[in-house]
Amino acid sequence: MEGVVVSAKRDGSTLTISVVSDNAGKFSFPASKLEPGRYSLAIRAVGYDLDGPKTADVAAGGTATADIKLRPTRNLAKQLTNAEWLASFPGTDTQKKTLLNCIGCHDLDRIVTSTHDAGEFVQVFDRMTGYYPGSTPQHPQRLIGDARRNLGAAAAVKAMAEYLASVNLSRDEVWDYPLRTLPRPQGRATRVVITEYDLPRKQIQPHDAIVDSDGMVWFTHFGEQFLGKLDPKSGRVSEYPLPVIKPGYPIGTLDLETDKAGNLWIAMMYQGGVAKFDKKTETFQTWKVPQQWQTDATQQAFLTPAYSHVDGKVWVKNSDRAQILRLDPATGEWENLGSFKDPSNNRTITSYGIPADHDNNLYLLDFSSSNIGKLDAKTGNLTVYRSPIANSRPRRGRVDEHDRLWFAEYAGNAIGMFDPKTEKIEEWVLPTPWAQPYDVVTDKNGEAWTGSMLSDRVSRLNPKTGEFVEYLLPKTTNIRRVFVDNSTTPVTFWVGSNHGASIVKVEPMD
Repeated sequence: MEGVVVSAKRDGSTLTISVVSDNAGKFSFPASKLEPGRYSLAIRAVGYDLDGPKTADVAAGGTATADIKLRPTRNLAKQLTNAEWLASFPGTDTQKKTLLNCIGCHDLDRIVTSTHDAGEFVQVFDRMTGYYPGSTPQHPQRLIGDARRNLGAAAAVKAMAEYLASVNLSRDEVWDYPLRTLPRPQGRATRVVITEYDLPRKQIQPHDAIVDSDGMVWFTHFGEQFLGKLDPKSGRVSEYPLPVIKPGYPIGTLDLETDKAGNLWIAMMYQGGVAKFDKKTETFQTWKVPQQWQTDATQQAFLTPAYSHVDGKVWVKNSDRAQILRLDPATGEWENLGSFKDPSNNRTITSYGIPADHDNNLYLLDFSSSNIGKLDAKTGNLTVYRSPIANSRPRRGRVDEHDRLWFAEYAGNAIGMFDPKTEKIEEWVLPTPWAQPYDVVTDKNGEAWTGSMLSDRVSRLNPKTGEFVEYLLPKTTNIRRVFVDNSTTPVTFWVGSNHGASIVKVEPMD
């Protein structure tokens, strides 16, 4: 069997190493990856369970062999990814896309195994609008005061509730539609080594993970007030407590960025501000949004210090009222540029990601449409561009060395690239249906990388040929920010498993 992910974890270790079987059904672990010891074995191949062996002993200086056998699974539903559930559901793509907002806090199996009818789902929705985005079913946090998350018009909410009740177990003990699965990896997609580093607590939700020049992995905690650091060589995790600047409000952070000097900048979400971490002194400096602009819904999800050396300004997004703010860290002065409108329909642009170009002009990735807005830092004028895919919902992304903007098209299931010289947007649709990428980054070879919140796959695009390679991860992995370490050859891909309390490293062999 080709494309079976085989994982090995040494007793007492926090590291799991995984490889993939080739077209002859063979797999091998690099000797440099496995220390001597007893290893627990696991596999991922949808439709199958591990029959045996379930352990292997690796001796120093020798080769261990395990002839792994699989058996058909008795519980296919338990193995399905979010993408496979969406592929299985009856209904239109429009109906299915309403569920793309459901997988931030939990997987779709929580919905499909429920017995709620439509009326009960409406009650569930009402309760969920009061949860902080970094909540999990095990560790919820309530929003404060009148802050609520918007689910849309009442008619749309009712229609969504009725659709969910049609695909769960509210009407029968089994689903009345066939369960569809995705094919296993083939060819180049099997030439990879994947390392998963367990974090010390299950409630840690690594959201953005990046690698610094010393090879340390830094990550934000989506549901806790810490900045995390992982040493990949030892597996040691350090945590730095972030100051609480708005007591009583939800804690947790999202965006993690660096400035030219290598300082780490953190968007502090409902704490109502941003922080800078000096790695040399291991100290934080914080800036709170001015009190007169604060509400219960004030939320700093994104910031952009990458080119702040150009004009001394750091861009900050306030999700409350879709405001764009600008901070002068030297003086502590804030500017409020307000919200911006789509000139074609006067609708507010709700950006999910605010990357800056090399001149510190700002891009607004409109998560409610197909718009890319470019804000001139000097004049404050906004120019809006539209991607060819309708309602593609652009998000995250960043600017490459040629000053081109690469971004994810969440609802378009595509990677987008805006070239400011031609003012054109080029798009590449992912080969796996319902992958729905979250973020995009390019590497030193000009290839673009993204990760799926639904399919547990990491996608690698060669823009010149349009060829994709998609690596299947060993476990369910809710991917957010993606990062490529260009100091290695081949390059190394990193991501946090937001719901899995781990950091994942993907090393392609070519």
